[in-house]
Amino acid sequence: MPQPADFCPSLVGSMSQGAAGNPTVAMVEAAFRQDALPWRYINMEVRPEDLAAAVQGAKALGFRGFNLSMPHKVTVIPLLDGLAESAAVIGAVNCVVARDGRWIGENTDGQGFLASLKEVIDPRGREIVLFGAGGAARAVAVELALAGAKKIIIVNRSPTRGAELVTMLRERTAAAAELVEWRGDYAVPESAAVVVNCTSIGLYDAAARLPVVAESLRPGMVVADVVFSPAQTHFLKTAAARGCTVVDGLGMLVNQGVIGVRHWTGVSPDVGSMRRALEQALA
Repeated sequence: MPQPADFCPSLVGSMSQGAAGNPTVAMVEAAFRQDALPWRYINMEVRPEDLAAAVQGAKALGFRGFNLSMPHKVTVIPLLDGLAESAAVIGAVNCVVARDGRWIGENTDGQGFLASLKEVIDPRGREIVLFGAGGAARAVAVELALAGAKKIIIVNRSPTRGAELVTMLRERTAAAAELVEWRGDYAVPESAAVVVNCTSIGLYDAAARLPVVAESLRPGMVVADVVFSPAQTHFLKTAAARGCTVVDGLGMLVNQGVIGVRHWTGVSPDVGSMRRALEQALA
C-alpha cells in the first residue's frame, strides 16, 4: 500500500552478538504483515561494549522496544528504567518495551514456554522435573513457580549452579524446590506430572540423547523441550513412543514472539502465521 512521503513505520529490533540468520525476524515481520501493521523488526549486531550506546540510540530513534540475546540479557538491566515482576525475579531481560517514555524490561522466555505448556496442562499444583539450571531453565522455572507449580525438581550436573536456582525459587516464590545432582541416566519420579528439558542437548542434533531412563517416562506425563531445532528432538520422540504428551520448543519460541508483539503494539497477533513463518525460516 502506498504511504505518504513522511510515513515512518514504528520500529522494534533485536540486539544480539552475532545477528546473522535470526529466524525471529521472519516470525515477527509475518505478524506485522498479517495484521497490516506499519511496523518493522530490525536485527542488529551489538558488541557488549556498545550496548549502552545502542540502548540510547534506540530511544533517540523512537524505537518502541527491542529483544536481546546473550550476552546482553543481564548487562542491559542497569540501562533500563524498570523491570516487570518475572524479569526482576529471573534477573534477566530479553524484551524491552517503551512505556510512557520509560524502558521497561520483560522476560518473555519463560512466559512463552508457559503459554505453550498451558495448551496441554495447567502447572498449578503439579510436581515438575526440570533438566538444567542455565538461563532458559531459570526463566522457565520462575514462570512455572509463579503459575502455581507445587514443586520443582532441578536436575543439573553442576550442584553449585543448580543450588543457586533452587535457593532463588525457595526465597522468591511459593514453590517448593529440590536439587538432584545429575549423574548418569535420571529416573523421573512417578509423582512428576511434567518433565522439561531446559538444556541445549539436542539443539541442531536430532540424534543427541538426553540422559534419562526412558522407562520412567510414563503414559499421561507431559514432556517438553525448549530446543527448537529440530522441533522433534530425540528426547521428545522417546517420550512420544512411551505414550507421553509432548510439547516442542517451537511453541515456546512462537509464544515468546506473540507476547513481545503484544507488548509493543497492543495487538494480539495470529499465532498460526507466526509459526509458519518460523518453520519456513528454520527450514
